[in-house]
Amino acid sequence: MRSAGSVELKKMVHKMNLKNLTPDIGISDRKITVPDVNRPALQLAGFFDHFDSERLQVIGYVEYKYLETLSMERRLELYEKLLSYGVPCIIYSTGICPDEIMLKIANEKQVPVFSTTARTSAFMAEVIRWLNVELAPCISIHGVLVDVYGVGVLIMGESGIGKSEAALELIKRGHRLVTDDVVEIKKVSDETLVGTAPDITRHLIELRGIGIVDVKMLFGVQSVRETQTIDMVITLEDWNRDKEYDRLGLEEEYTEFLGNKVMCHSIPIRPGRNLAIIVESAAANFRQKRMGYNAARELYRRVQENLTNKK
Repeated sequence: MRSAGSVELKKMVHKMNLKNLTPDIGISDRKITVPDVNRPALQLAGFFDHFDSERLQVIGYVEYKYLETLSMERRLELYEKLLSYGVPCIIYSTGICPDEIMLKIANEKQVPVFSTTARTSAFMAEVIRWLNVELAPCISIHGVLVDVYGVGVLIMGESGIGKSEAALELIKRGHRLVTDDVVEIKKVSDETLVGTAPDITRHLIELRGIGIVDVKMLFGVQSVRETQTIDMVITLEDWNRDKEYDRLGLEEEYTEFLGNKVMCHSIPIRPGRNLAIIVESAAANFRQKRMGYNAARELYRRVQENLTNKK
């Protein structure tokens, strides 16, 4: 497992479409290390105890109006103290422009200042969501990730067992490829895992005997997507006559990535089995269970009801 550790400030600026109000301050080598945001209301009132200076600092309309009530000397004092903590940057929301005192001290302290036209709460929610993904713990595994009916299906198994071929058939049936061969998994919350492709293999599939296929160029942009939550794992394995396979599905199996549990199905491979249809059916069944209907439990209920009626 690895952690992203940091994300470039300039990447966040570009992603959030921020206007740079201090262009003379270089931001190329600046990093963000914390996926949280702070509105420095208490700090602008003079309370700096427990101040988390590693967070992005967002000044909204309320803070701005409060500052307007202060004298120039008081504002100068507060700006000096706030920016002396080495905060990553200051962001003014709702199209607010900082006063000249702020810009002057920011340039002296080399703290970048940006502005956005977005509302404060909407901007904070979006930047926190984005930073949580960018800074999430990450692992790379061998597999194929596809979007089937909106369900993120991670197909795993030994090399050469048919993962890529199954993914290609699913793409032809209208589903979407996220990544082939290497899946980068990020834990964005205690409930959610997000998979994506490494830049070098994005949109590409390797087919033995044919070579590399560019799915986006071959099937169009509707056949790929950049990221997808991982909702279910399907493990392909060679048929073993001596192994007992689950035929009802009453007992759900799980596998674990980064401490998060994901529902898992083991699918035995035999000649003549259509893997694409099996994966489609598993995804549709998963959606049905999520909506409250479990076919295996319905069968069990019918059997129990039938036995009761015969007594």
